[in-house]
Amino acid sequence: MGCLRGTGRLSRAVIGILCFSFFLVSCSTTKQSVYFRTLQQKDTTLRGFIPNTYESKIIPGDRISITASSLNPSEDILFNSGSPAAGGTQGATAGGYTVQQDGTVFLHRLGKIRAEGYTRAALAKQVEEKLLAYMKEPIVQVNYLNHKITILGEVGQPQVLNLPEEQISLIDALVLSGDVTANAIKNNITIIREEGNEKRVKHVNLEDNSIFSSPWYYVKPNDIILVSRDYAKADKEQKRAKLQTTLSLVASGVSFLIIILDRVIK
Repeated sequence: MGCLRGTGRLSRAVIGILCFSFFLVSCSTTKQSVYFRTLQQKDTTLRGFIPNTYESKIIPGDRISITASSLNPSEDILFNSGSPAAGGTQGATAGGYTVQQDGTVFLHRLGKIRAEGYTRAALAKQVEEKLLAYMKEPIVQVNYLNHKITILGEVGQPQVLNLPEEQISLIDALVLSGDVTANAIKNNITIIREEGNEKRVKHVNLEDNSIFSSPWYYVKPNDIILVSRDYAKADKEQKRAKLQTTLSLVASGVSFLIIILDRVIK
């Protein structure tokens, strides 16, 4: 009888200690990294916001799509095919038009026209004016096909992201890449940008709302976005998870052993 009582007290003590340890491990918290931590907890107005008004100029080597729609469907089909009925056009591919070294593209009906130095909107207007001789009320759209940004590191989906327009906000780029992971360092995002023959490196803090007034809030073609990993946080979480698993296994083993001993003693 004494052994049985001793076994019962031991089992309760061991299980109690294990449960308490598991509780402490489970309740341990890590400092959370959040977007725009410095924003006030009330309605406010952010000033000095960087507007999305940047318009890049087309340069040789750019690959662009030029599409038209009008009240002449048959002409639309011929123009948008990228090839005149007689054969191929200079610089035209299934993926659009490559701007030649002389700054031009060759279009159906229009022949060689200058694209270098124009914005997308300005080139579209020029093409619309020229197409008036062949189409009724043409509407032209121009987009980039070879502009891209690269997102690396602690994001849900590292990728090369196509950029059909001039720029995209850093937040949009991260969201399109599955957002940053739980182990990402939000206050030290690295952006690498090509400017001429140089590469500029900028570190931005997404926990601070001042990012909205930074010229780096919008990323541009060929930018590289690197989201670094918080190795200390990740290591701590990994150790906590392993300790939880170990304690669970030990508790299960001890419980099983106590049940066996209890039956043997009886």
